[in-house]
Amino acid sequence: MRSFEWSDPPTIEDALAQLRPGAVAKAGGVDLSDRLKERLDAPARLVNLRRIPALDGVRDAGGGLELGPLVTLARLADHPLVVQRFPAVAEAARRAATPNVRNQATVGGNLLQRPRCWYFRQADFPCRRKGGDTCFALEGRNQYHAVFANDLCAIVHPSDLATALVAHGAEVDVRSRSRARRLALEALYVLPDEDVTREHRVAPDELLVGIRLPAPAPGVRGAYVKIGERDSADWPIASAAAVLALDGAICRRATLVLGAAAPVPWRAREAEGALEGRRVDAAAAADAARAALAKARPLSENRYKVAVLEAALRRAILAAAGSAA
Repeated sequence: MRSFEWSDPPTIEDALAQLRPGAVAKAGGVDLSDRLKERLDAPARLVNLRRIPALDGVRDAGGGLELGPLVTLARLADHPLVVQRFPAVAEAARRAATPNVRNQATVGGNLLQRPRCWYFRQADFPCRRKGGDTCFALEGRNQYHAVFANDLCAIVHPSDLATALVAHGAEVDVRSRSRARRLALEALYVLPDEDVTREHRVAPDELLVGIRLPAPAPGVRGAYVKIGERDSADWPIASAAAVLALDGAICRRATLVLGAAAPVPWRAREAEGALEGRRVDAAAAADAARAALAKARPLSENRYKVAVLEAALRRAILAAAGSAA
């Protein structure tokens, strides 16, 4: 790890002014510290965001919520407004990593963290995501890798939280010195066939400055399910978020998102269509889950993930509908 400068800007404007070439923004620093040790990043300056009050806090927004990117996962998981209005988001935050990590890791950092593929993380492998011409996972060890959109690069998106936030239609605010923009969180993420070296659309001179959750309509219920090798300490083998607009037991609208399935949080649109207009019961949930994975393309060592993802989505649908999973 090479030496670098450190700065503590007090405002968003001060931080943006320091995001010149060679500078990297730091929030909780969980992923960044790993990247520095793994020599994926060698910044000339770290711009510490933790002293900027405007980037912190959970605020009511007309029945929805505004989340500061510096809110820790632990605070998000326990915040009364999040638990009451968006239990799937609270559960996703609660199931991420370990208690120590949740007390340090931030919402913004969790959404923008880099992939955990072991080929990407090791300096000895010049993979496509690092500018090389090979995805070593395609022919190598790939038991935890993607079953969708895995032709060029087989990473899975590492964020528990993104899966639940995309299902709830979250939006993000992004700023640079010259412009401010708002976009759907789902649209923030980049598939490998668009740019194999990037995971998201936040440019090096920009900051993620806010996350917005729209107010849930009457009858909308959500749930998040994570399946991993250990209860909470690992990234998920499979996860799913289900947000259902219910009229009694009938699903009028569904947003279903798979985690650890693709390089981005993966909308299961075929499953949404299979569920809408039906009574939500065990058979409907199973049909939707099968539809979600019908076009999966597992690799040599991760075929098991198809069944595990089906189970996660089926359980999330039933939990959102209030049934016993």
